[in-house]
Amino acid sequence: MKNLLFVLMIFCMTAATKAQEISTMTYNIRLNTDSDGENAWPLRKEYLAAQIKFYDPDFFGVQEALPEQMDFLREQFSAYTALGEGREGKNKGEFSALFYKTKKFNLEENGMFWLSKTPGNVSTGWDAALPRVCTYGLFRLKEGGEKTWVFNTHFDHVGQEARVNSAQLILDKIKELNTENYPVVVMGDLNVEPDNEVITTFKKQMDDTHEVSQQPAFGPKGTFNGFHHNEPVTRRIDHIFVSKNGLEVLKYGILSDSKDLKYPSDHLPVYTLLKFE
Repeated sequence: MKNLLFVLMIFCMTAATKAQEISTMTYNIRLNTDSDGENAWPLRKEYLAAQIKFYDPDFFGVQEALPEQMDFLREQFSAYTALGEGREGKNKGEFSALFYKTKKFNLEENGMFWLSKTPGNVSTGWDAALPRVCTYGLFRLKEGGEKTWVFNTHFDHVGQEARVNSAQLILDKIKELNTENYPVVVMGDLNVEPDNEVITTFKKQMDDTHEVSQQPAFGPKGTFNGFHHNEPVTRRIDHIFVSKNGLEVLKYGILSDSKDLKYPSDHLPVYTLLKFE
């Protein structure tokens, strides 16, 4: 009987520990364009969805998702709820959408803003080439009640001033929203490598999960592959940050899965396993 009680106690402790863990993924899925030829969306979308399903993240943020791609993802991931709208307003343009597991989390609050001087309106900021957005939510674990903010974004590919100001805008938005000092996750395609001022700006208030993971970072050095399966992936431009309090980073990985010598996107997804402190 004592042995049985001990086993039950260990099982309950393990289950409780697992319940405190959350997994996140950021994924630039590459927009749907015929110019990609053999790498075009219709030829890779099923494998991309299967890849996400295999890793089974609690949250995943996508970038470059056009409305028809969002329709496919919503159909494939019916156990998730998707937040966000197109960067040209409502269902127009690319989404930086945030998906979360509906059975695991309650949504307490959510929104989206443009990365510009007028974040409440469809707009292009500073020296950016295109409108850019950030989608966010406050989530409460149904088992345990812990809360966390999650932000997903896609920074401009041209304007450095826009990227630096976008980073500061997100940090200012976190300060405005997070009055209870809950843990925060920021993820996305930032279009800059780790030595850029954008990353320095984030690291003043947050931790780069690549650097603080308890288990050494797994996978290639970089995240942008350009569909070049036969070349090293060295440019790390997709990132996940966490607040300096409230979350431990257990694992970090850049996922280089491929099929028939083809990647499911021109970016590799970044995956983290986190635990509430």
